[in-house]
Parts: sequence; C-alpha cells; structure tokens
Amino acid sequence: MSGDLTDEELYSKLSDRLIRFAATIVGVADAEDVMTDGVMSAMTSRSWSNVDDRGAYLYRCVLNAGRMHLRSQGRRRTREERVWRLDQSPAPFGAPTLAPEVREAVAGLSARQRAVIFLRYWEDLDEQAIARRLGIGVGSVRRHLHRAKQNIEGSLHATL
Repeated sequence: MSGDLTDEELYSKLSDRLIRFAATIVGVADAEDVMTDGVMSAMTSRSWSNVDDRGAYLYRCVLNAGRMHLRSQGRRRTREERVWRLDQSPAPFGAPTLAPEVREAVAGLSARQRAVIFLRYWEDLDEQAIARRLGIGVGSVRRHLHRAKQNIEGSLHATL
C-alpha cells in the first residue's frame, strides 16, 4: 500500500480513513488526537524506515494509541468516581447522553473487537487483510469478530 509514496502522500491518502478508524475505537471527540498520536508514534519510530507495509503499520499504531487512550480514560474515570464517592456530592460531569442501542453495544466491545469490526464492515477488508493490518493472526481476527458479534447480539437482545 505504501510502496513508493512519501510520508506526506501516505498521510494524505490514509488520514481520513485513520480518523474514522480511531473514531470507532475511542469515539468521535477524541479520534483526531488519537490518530495524530498514532501517526506521530509511527513516523518518529526508529523502525519506520524499515517498515514494509507502512499503511498497515499506521493502523496498528492508531489502534495502540486508541487502546492507551481508553486505558487512560478508564483510570481517570475511576479516580473521579472515587473522589465523587468520598465527597458525596453530585458528579462533576453531566449525565451521559443516551445513545442508540447499537452504539451502546459497540461501545461495550474491547478496542481490538471494535477495530476488527470497523475494518471488516466499514473498510470491507477480508480476514487476511485485517490480520496483516493489525499485525495479528487470522485466527485471532476470526475470534475477535465472533466474540464481537456475540457481544453485540447479546447486548441488543438484553435491551429488547
């Protein structure tokens, strides 16, 4: 995918898709920041000049940046909840916005499951292409797809 392209050309070609990919993992509000973190991490890496498939590498780096972001959000949320319980005062943030059932079901998936679902159904990639893009085995892709579908179906049935 990235054979003869300069870094700038590769970024121009993939940036919109990488933002949509990041939005699937972390949500729209943080997608640009996560995509930028992932791309910067990739392009400033010592191994960048030796990467054969730079497009796939960028997707992996954006996924990793998204996973780090979600972990950080989880830690922050835990701290805020702990402080809130100690204070016994109203939460410092507003009530969460209610989302459609499908959005809630997808939000309940792990970052890896969301990534695989996005690449399969939005990018229309087959299992082998997803495995290459994420640097995981085809069996792992199948397992993540299967579990994601089960989780989504279970979540949707629970709300009906």
